[in-house]
Order: sequence, then structure tokens, then C-alpha cells
Amino acid sequence: MPTQIEMPKLSDTMTEGTVVRWLKKEGDEVEIGDIIAEIETDKATMEMEAFDEGTLSQISVQEGGKAPVGSVIAVLLEDGEEANAATPTGASASPNTTTPPAATQALEQAAAVVQKTQPSSPSSPVSSSDERIKASPLAKKIAEADGVDLATLSGSGPGGRIVKADVLSAPTSSAVTAPSVSTPALSPAAAAPTPAAISPVSTGEDQKIQLSGMRKIIAERLLTSKTTIPHFYLHLEVDAGPLMNLRKQINAQAEASHGNKYSVNDFVVKALINASVTVPEANASFNGDHIVQFAHVGISVAIAVEDGLVTPVVKNAEQKSLLAISTEIKEMAARARDNKLHPNEFDGGTVTISNLGAWGIESFDAIVNPPQAAILSVGGIIEKAIVKDGSIVPGLRMNLGVSCDHRVIDGAVAAKFLGEIKRLLENPALMLV
Repeated sequence: MPTQIEMPKLSDTMTEGTVVRWLKKEGDEVEIGDIIAEIETDKATMEMEAFDEGTLSQISVQEGGKAPVGSVIAVLLEDGEEANAATPTGASASPNTTTPPAATQALEQAAAVVQKTQPSSPSSPVSSSDERIKASPLAKKIAEADGVDLATLSGSGPGGRIVKADVLSAPTSSAVTAPSVSTPALSPAAAAPTPAAISPVSTGEDQKIQLSGMRKIIAERLLTSKTTIPHFYLHLEVDAGPLMNLRKQINAQAEASHGNKYSVNDFVVKALINASVTVPEANASFNGDHIVQFAHVGISVAIAVEDGLVTPVVKNAEQKSLLAISTEIKEMAARARDNKLHPNEFDGGTVTISNLGAWGIESFDAIVNPPQAAILSVGGIIEKAIVKDGSIVPGLRMNLGVSCDHRVIDGAVAAKFLGEIKRLLENPALMLV
């Protein structure tokens, strides 16, 4: 019996997913445990694993297509089964009905112009046999607008399917740029712009970029945070000289032993963890008619990825050494950029750290990551003139900021919390005992 592969529920808040990439194509053999696709959820892009084996007979949702959780996105056939038995029932989309990312309004106008000016004759710039040509709906629409014969193209999509990029890279004909002799010419008042003039890929044209699932969630959460959470912000400047000296010594020793190289961020994360234990009022969350003070510290680490920002969590962080924290953050960052994080790695965060020092930013205010009540913003370490013992001397300084939910944290508590982080960074040996 054919096995229907459904859109998996990869996070507790996921209602639909987007197929980013198929790693198997129609006709490929699939073994249990194979990674067959990359699925974009509301939190990140994750790999989808096969739990059955067989031949991938049909892909129902093409790359870029969306599907609700539980809907059929592909079909597997066992040995000896026929392809015509694989038509999924109740599938939310098929190769010819899957909605691709929306075309721009300009492209739709171009297609309308083509339909009005095209003569009613069997001859057409698009192959009359395109029903038998595997092409996405968007590729067909662009081909029709630009006068591209799909029969002359080779598809780069799954199973040789012709996709948008294949059509855009093909030379266009002049068949649709001017009406045929049998078509009445449009008057100047009624003339519409030619497809070339309004094509979204023309030089100088604005482009409409569809929001990914991740980008939508980022937009929704940050809007909620800024409109429902009463923010306030505090800043402190830290003497980073002692931290940089200790880091240099530890890294020299580390290279000779376990080989791990500690970043400045590792020490800041450790200071944030210790401060969250010392000032538990900041390690909390607003929950309607009460405040929850968390028993453990979960550090959400903001990591920039191609399509936005993800915040995997170092869980039970107060129980981990500096080495364990450093290793875990490096490993999570690498997997985040390769879209290999798991849904449960985003759960359990109690406070967030965002570090823009590597981008040359000296100071900034971050937005609280709900339902948490505090986020630490970390700027870069800069060399500047400071006054020490009445003399002007060079120094290394780092700006720290904390953004707080005033429903949970008052100014005095936030000042104590940020002051504790400063104390630890200026006396970094305290974090090693």
C-alpha cells in the first residue's frame, strides 16, 4: 500500500510548513532514517527524516510550496506497487495545484496583457504540449508572459521539473511584444505597458519579497513585544581589560589541552548565568495574575542566520562549566546556520543575550524576547582614553545594556542585575571558581 508522507509538526506552535528543498527526487530509493527534505517551520528550517522505506513516487508539494501540518506532501511506493496507486487522497496540494510563492502584481498584469493581445490561433510561443511538460505554475505563467517555449528548456527542479529560474534564464522571443497582423492594435489611450516594461526582474524595478515562515513569526513576536510589554533600558560601561588578559591566558592553555578557544561572548554568557542566579528576580516571566521565577537558567543565544534570527537555548546553564557552555554555543551556532537545530532546542529559555560586537556596534537596545523579562545587549570592545587615578590612560571598554519588562523587573532590580554582570566581567576569575 502506498505510504503518504505528511507535513510533520516540528514545533508546538507550527500550523503549516514550507518545503525549502527536496533532498530526494521522484524515482529515488528512500531508506528509513534518510533526510528527504528541508522544512521551514515558524522557528527555523529543519530536516525531515523518513520513517518508512520505498521509492519516492510522487512529490505533491514542490519547493517553495506551503502545506498545513498533517497534509500529504509526497508518496512512497513499496517494491512491486504501481505508480497509479499512489495518488494521495485528501492531499492539500498536487504538482499542478501547489501554490508557489506569490507572483508580483506586475507579472500578473503582464500575463493579462498577453492574454488580451494574443491571437486566437493554435500557434503560441508556449509549447502546445506543455500539459505533458513538468513545470511549476509560476514557471508556466512567466513563460507565457515572456514568450518562452517550455519544450526547449531543461528543468533544474526535482524530477527535471521546470522552475522559475529556468524560464528567467531562457532567451525570450518577440512573439508577445507586438500583436500579430490579425490582432487589432490598441489605441494609445487603451495601450497597456508591455511585459518587458513592467517585469519585476527589470533593472531599477522594486521587488516584492515574500515573507518566510520564520520572518512572519519574528515580525509577530517583536510586534507583540513592543506593543504589549512596557520596556525600559539601562546601560553600563565595563572595563574589559581584566577579561581580555584572562581570556588570553586561558586560550593559550586551552590550545595545549582540549583545544577549545574561548570567545568574549562565552565569558559574557557565563556572567549572565551567574547574575541570573544571584538576582533571581530578573530570571522571571510575567504570567497574567502572577510572576514566575524560574528554578533554572536557560540562556537563549541570539544567532543570525540567512533569513533572520534564531534563539536556541543553553538549558540548566547554571550547572555547566565555562568549557561546556562555550562548546555547546559553538555547536548550536554551526547547526543553526546549517538548518540542523531540533524543535526542543528552542524551549526552556529564561533570559536572552544578543551580541553585536562582532559587527562593530558599540551600544544598542534589544527588544525583550517574550515571555522572558530581560535581554542583555552586548557591544564590541573598543580602545579609548579613560581617566584612572587622575591620569588619562588607554583602556579597553565594553558597553552592556539590559532591556526589561517593567511588569516583572523594577529599575533597582535591573540595576543590581546589570551591576552584577559588570562585577563578574571586571573580576573574571570569580567565574572560574
